Amino acid sequence: MKLKKELLLIDVFCIATGAMISSGIFILPGLAFTRVGPSLFVSYIIAGFFALTGLLSSAELATALPKAGGNYFFITRGLGPAIGTIDGLLSWFSLSLKSSFALVGMAAFTRLIIPGYNIQTISVALCIFFVLLNILGIKEAGRFQVFLVISLIALIILFVIRGITEVQIENLTPFYPYGLESVIATAGFVFVSYGGLLHVVSVAEEIKNPNKVIPLGMLLSLFAVILFYGFMVFVTVGVTPAEILKDNPTPISAAASFFMGSFGRVALSIAAILAFVSTANAGIMSASRYPMALSRDYLLPGIFSRINKRFKTPHTAIIATGSFMIMSLFLKLDMLVKSASIVLILSYIFANLCVIILRESRLRNYQPAFRSPLYPWVQICGIIGFSILLFEMGRNSIYIAILLVMGGLLVYFLYGRFRSIKESAFLHLIARITAREFVTRHLEREFKEIIRERDSIIQDRFDSIIENSLIYDLKGPIEIDEFFTFASEKMSERINLTEQEIHSLLVERENESTTALTRSLAIPHIVIDGENIFDIFLFRCSDGIIFSENKRISTVFVIIGSKDERNFHLRALSAIAQIVQDPYFEEKWLSAKNIEDIRDLILLSNRQRFH
Repeated sequence: MKLKKELLLIDVFCIATGAMISSGIFILPGLAFTRVGPSLFVSYIIAGFFALTGLLSSAELATALPKAGGNYFFITRGLGPAIGTIDGLLSWFSLSLKSSFALVGMAAFTRLIIPGYNIQTISVALCIFFVLLNILGIKEAGRFQVFLVISLIALIILFVIRGITEVQIENLTPFYPYGLESVIATAGFVFVSYGGLLHVVSVAEEIKNPNKVIPLGMLLSLFAVILFYGFMVFVTVGVTPAEILKDNPTPISAAASFFMGSFGRVALSIAAILAFVSTANAGIMSASRYPMALSRDYLLPGIFSRINKRFKTPHTAIIATGSFMIMSLFLKLDMLVKSASIVLILSYIFANLCVIILRESRLRNYQPAFRSPLYPWVQICGIIGFSILLFEMGRNSIYIAILLVMGGLLVYFLYGRFRSIKESAFLHLIARITAREFVTRHLEREFKEIIRERDSIIQDRFDSIIENSLIYDLKGPIEIDEFFTFASEKMSERINLTEQEIHSLLVERENESTTALTRSLAIPHIVIDGENIFDIFLFRCSDGIIFSENKRISTVFVIIGSKDERNFHLRALSAIAQIVQDPYFEEKWLSAKNIEDIRDLILLSNRQRFH
């Protein structure tokens, strides 16, 4: 059963923004200030631009493969099921922990408004509420998210406008008390603040028009959040004395009280609660798609892939995610932050590597609607940069990363290895380098179906004919009469006419006026007696079929049909004309690795379809 496509650009922006603007800004500055001092806002900005490299790769992959499970799905197809299992489980772990972090933060801020209130019960109750909301439908959860984020942004803008004029320069000196290295190390620590971007790719299957909405929504969200973080942390550090800010669990509210009094403290506490609520909601919404995607690939038990018949949501995966979030509320705050940041960094390293593998494998049906600019330098810089962040976070972070990776591998070797057989782009890359064919077309076929679903391609009669067409890859150069002889022989095997009759009709049609329409394309088409007869034959000749002195044709569509098919004959000509208008058509046609690649090039083309 398929998930419903309900999410629009505003939903995507608010899912990512709401998931990022939460504990990462309302709690983390107090912990991070102890590590770096007044230059903290620089660490946030550096972390944001590191996230940009991961965003560009994730956006490319998500527009190519907009499926539930996001980065897990495309990393499995790019790097194989073992790495995919690691990334899927770790992403679920990270997003769930980030949402738990939000519930912990909500407790701290609620105590400012309602002192002494038992908040653990409220946190559990809210988690259950979000579980039920997400089971009811992603549209409802998305609309709730939009309301939360718009309210949150309004309060953030109020904080920045009122606070920017109250900044005290003495609070910003010394700017680098622990050296420049601490700025980079702290960027790794606060990197979890940008984890909301993964929320978008995990719900990609439920986004309308993912080709445009995913990259635009992610870019708008990231740049907005970098600005919000930069200004909010700058104001907070600039108005709050260091002794108050260090390890303060509510740093933004503490800062607001200096220039807005008790009203500011309450207003920013409300903003924080809204942020935590939005993070918890987005966390359950997106994190639950990871066990569902793993289950679809038989890397986890099938129960996690069940979709509620009434609401079209993965109810089992949602309940499991909510349960894990409740249990993780009892972990230490510092451990929550560090573990979530490490997993997020690993996910972005995998995403950058995955783009390189998929592009270099030359898979024909890897067709992202958005392509990361400056390839492969963005990806290489991202991998190096994220590795530096990871190492700068300290030895314990490396140990945690190793333990998490080993845990994912253990799940794969004990369960998924015996049940899931997934071909990967990495194998295709090895096949390309070694020139050995030890891969099937399973991955190409899967990508083809994803493109059809993504672009809402519903097969028409022309597609059905191409699915069954005979396609030939000829060695040349070939004279035109030799080509007609070969084509007639092959066509006579499918059409109830002799080879001589077909050859005569082809020559007669060519003598009337040449069917070579360009320097590389010809469409010979003949009409025969009979009823309900129509077929298309495709020929590729890299060295050229010599139609005339200046026309060596590499692409030939031979059309044959009965008189009663004249109307469809014209539609087929129109379809071919639209296909070859692609400025890269000839390059794609000549570089297609085999006959099935040629077929998919036609089937996945962007053209008007007749139904």
